[in-house]
Amino acid sequence: MADIKRQSPVKLKATPLKTEGRDNWVVALEYNEEGDGPWLADLSHKARWDLQDSAIDRLAVADQTIPETAGQCAFAGQLLINRMNGTQASIYHLGVVTPALPDFPGYTDVTESTVFLSLFGPNAFNVAEKLTNLDLMDPAKDAPFLLQGPFCTVPCQIVTLEKTLNGSGCVLLTCSRGYGDSMIGAILKAGDEYGLRLAGEDRFTEWVKVLQE
Repeated sequence: MADIKRQSPVKLKATPLKTEGRDNWVVALEYNEEGDGPWLADLSHKARWDLQDSAIDRLAVADQTIPETAGQCAFAGQLLINRMNGTQASIYHLGVVTPALPDFPGYTDVTESTVFLSLFGPNAFNVAEKLTNLDLMDPAKDAPFLLQGPFCTVPCQIVTLEKTLNGSGCVLLTCSRGYGDSMIGAILKAGDEYGLRLAGEDRFTEWVKVLQE
């Protein structure tokens, strides 16, 4: 019986310096010469779920309360819950361990059908503002918060995980799998003037760890 291999929606031209096999994915942990940021990381191997229910306000995910208002996010441990509308939330698992999908009819695993990227580090928002008219640094909103709209003209879910006044921070975005390569190409081109580099999961994990301290 052949081994099952899961592939990211994006094909990166750089070869990872360090990789790890996990849940039939080959996960890039580190790239050569990642630099001082900003960075772009492919996180498409990390589990993402969609939850829909007419009584979603009475539900919880791993004992974590779902935010009440569309656009609000709840981030604790390795779990990020994003309220999308009156009946729907998206759930990102940012840790290494992939949890089992809950035995509840409202859940859908969308990991394989979407691309999942993180743009983070110094000047991350300076890169992002070249690719979207959405206000990812909205001063009226506390991070994390969710926006839904075009990024590189592609419909996306975009989470501002962290923002600072100098344009540093972390943005997460998901979109349909078919846009993966085009999205990567556009972001890398927009970030060229800021020295944007590819980063592995280790760099992203360390950034989130410091953010939560």
